Amino acid sequence: MFGIMKIVNIAHGAFYLIGGYVGYVIVRHTGNFYLALLVGCLVVGFLGMVIERFFLRDLEGQEIRQMLMTMGILLFFQDLLLLIFGGYPLSLDPPDWCSGSINFGIYYFPVLRIVMIGAAALAYMILWWFQAKTRAGAIMRAAVDNKEVAQGLGINVYVVTMGVFGLGALLAGFAGVIGCAFTAIYPGLEFEVLPLSFAVVIVGGRGSLKGAMVGALVIGLIDNFGKALFPELAYFTLFFPMAIVLAWRPTGLFGREE
Repeated sequence: MFGIMKIVNIAHGAFYLIGGYVGYVIVRHTGNFYLALLVGCLVVGFLGMVIERFFLRDLEGQEIRQMLMTMGILLFFQDLLLLIFGGYPLSLDPPDWCSGSINFGIYYFPVLRIVMIGAAALAYMILWWFQAKTRAGAIMRAAVDNKEVAQGLGINVYVVTMGVFGLGALLAGFAGVIGCAFTAIYPGLEFEVLPLSFAVVIVGGRGSLKGAMVGALVIGLIDNFGKALFPELAYFTLFFPMAIVLAWRPTGLFGREE
């Protein structure tokens, strides 16, 4: 949404939170984590398309108004989820095989952490294949890069942009279900993941999947080491390297020039 469509979507953290709560409800009633993952992705992806169609499309090119609209959407869902689920942390149980840890020499790694890393790597490979190797990916790039030319070629730009926004929301729901199985889910979590997501895209560069991957690794390592070694300077250790990258490369590490 931000990297390709240039929409500053403040509601992205809410999409993450909704995915986690939908997953929690499905696991609680069925005990099936895989069904929770599927339903969480579909519900949040559909919600993203509805929001793009009815709330953001008429604000195309108006960045400030788009940002304020998504802020309002975030606050609405924040209060709605608080009303429905209350303010207590909820636990989303992962599959049994994700419990325990794996021993590598003197180090122990929780299986769920390894699953999360593997899921992120799989999502990256699928997105790269879709964007670089498929006709649908080429249509998406064309519609986003130059809408007028794409429309002249017969591409329905509005359907494409709605699909891209829905795909971004679906990925947030996917991350919400898996991430909330590790950290639990609670009000305010959306404001914890949102700065990280923006920092990843800014450091890696907008419109670059490679940049998103590298930015996620850099931001993840800096954030965790910063919280462990300098907890009182956690936000400084996160955003100061981002400021250095922007001073050196305003487009990010792998961003494209406008």
